[in-house]
Amino acid sequence: MSFDNLCKLLSEKYPDRFAAWILGTTPTSIKVLKTELSIEPIRADSITLLQTHERILHLEFQVKIESDPPLPLRMLDYWIRLHRLYRLPVTQVVVLLLPPSRNTVIETAFALEATRHEYRVLRLWEEDPAIFLEDIALLPLAVLAATKAPEQLLDRVAQQVHRIESTQERQQVSAYTQLLAGLRFKKALVQKMFREGMMRESVIYQEILQEGRQEGRQEGRQEGRQEGRQEGRQEGRQEEGVTLILRLLKRRLGTIDEATESQIATLPLSLLEDLGEALLDFSESTDLIDWLQTNQP
Repeated sequence: MSFDNLCKLLSEKYPDRFAAWILGTTPTSIKVLKTELSIEPIRADSITLLQTHERILHLEFQVKIESDPPLPLRMLDYWIRLHRLYRLPVTQVVVLLLPPSRNTVIETAFALEATRHEYRVLRLWEEDPAIFLEDIALLPLAVLAATKAPEQLLDRVAQQVHRIESTQERQQVSAYTQLLAGLRFKKALVQKMFREGMMRESVIYQEILQEGRQEGRQEGRQEGRQEGRQEGRQEGRQEEGVTLILRLLKRRLGTIDEATESQIATLPLSLLEDLGEALLDFSESTDLIDWLQTNQP
């Protein structure tokens, strides 16, 4: 799915939320209209009839501002077709997902001799992320919003996604969000953030982690009395990691043989952390065996 198609899908699925974001008011009655316009058919991104205001809202999502025909001409063409078809005023907004290259002029009107047609341009990278973080419908766009700490924003978005109660909705929003995040972040970072977020928000994970910490502290105290506090803390963390990973693996793959458990117990803490991420992609026991063979200390 391309980035503009994803935005089209979201705006058609949640037309009232997108209208509220763009216009600043929530319409009491709304209807999604067909996006294929007459004559030689062209297809707009999102066309919404705000029945309360008797107005058409036309959204056009762009990753790159350059296009053929040029964007200003396209916006004029859309406006003429929409107005002729519905005979209503049309509010047009171009949503730019990414900033253009330096010195690029972002045009907000078509102008040629006596003809002038204006439209609004919304720069997503200048938008406050708060409005997106508070609304599931807009949440995928938050990763492209204004921030001085992009990775922290990505982490906040991942946490919000994993708080969604409905499993189906959470999976959909997660997929949409990760796709848009790929415009701004490296794929490995996006996957890492969302895996960690899923584990942090998991009730099972929290339960296991708490048990592991208790066992780790107990083991740490015992070892601390015997060999010193520093070594005890290290052993406690190791025990906590092994306990957590084994229980997660058993929930995902079922029974694990003793030899494999023993092999996991010998992994250093750094490899246990790597395994904690990798196991989210495991579907059968051979995945675990292959990983252990590839990542022997």
